[in-house]
Amino acid sequence: MVSQEQRRRQLAREKFLRQQQRRTDARRKARVRNAVIASALGVVLVGSLALYTTGVLKDDGKENAGAEVTPSATAPSTPPDPCDKPAKGEVESMSWKKEPAMTIDKSAKYSMKLATTCGDIDVELKTSAAPHTVNSFEFLAGKGYFDHTKCHRLTTNGIYVLQCGDPTGSGSGGPGYTIPDENLKDKSLKDNVYPAGTVAMANTGQKNSGGSQFFLVYQDSQLPPSYTPFGTVSESGMKVLKKIAAAGESTGAGDGAPNATVVIDKATVTKS
Repeated sequence: MVSQEQRRRQLAREKFLRQQQRRTDARRKARVRNAVIASALGVVLVGSLALYTTGVLKDDGKENAGAEVTPSATAPSTPPDPCDKPAKGEVESMSWKKEPAMTIDKSAKYSMKLATTCGDIDVELKTSAAPHTVNSFEFLAGKGYFDHTKCHRLTTNGIYVLQCGDPTGSGSGGPGYTIPDENLKDKSLKDNVYPAGTVAMANTGQKNSGGSQFFLVYQDSQLPPSYTPFGTVSESGMKVLKKIAAAGESTGAGDGAPNATVVIDKATVTKS
């Protein structure tokens, strides 16, 4: 016969075993949950890093950077490249310690022409509203800084921009100096929307951190007014941007290198 004390010990042991089993089950569920969370965070962090290093959407976007890019369920098939082969030549490595001296006429009109492998993109520059930015582009274009450089980023979900101006093609390159933010209250920016046709500076998310990277908006995009708008793309230039956008980007997630071979063969800034 089992004594009362033996019965008490048996019940206590069974209770202990049940507690241990519950703890084991809880730890297993926690590991599964944490693995899922870690995987989700990995996606977010990768996306956030891409946005930060590109400038747009730190917040391109990142940047921006900002707007969130929602991954698509499956990567679409890559359409044919609509662009031509780049002109012969190589990107030259250039760097300066400080912003170039002001040499443009702030009261004059200037335009920028990006002769790309996908077609010419003409931009009317906002000289009086963004003189430091226009002066910097006139300087860099004159030095051949943008020639033979790839437009390294295309976003097709959340925001709609083509980003260029980084000779390294990595999204982290620049001219060695920064320029101040300008024209952030431009009348074209309404309800935190950068309208299609806007050309604006990318940055790191910090004030006055623009360098050489810029983005061209091919469809109205919701962004905080943190990126200097300094130009407007012509009607023919918008057709080129639409063609590039239609070819999509490489990741299938809405933010990556363009499938089209977008290379700036030559950039020029001209006084009207």
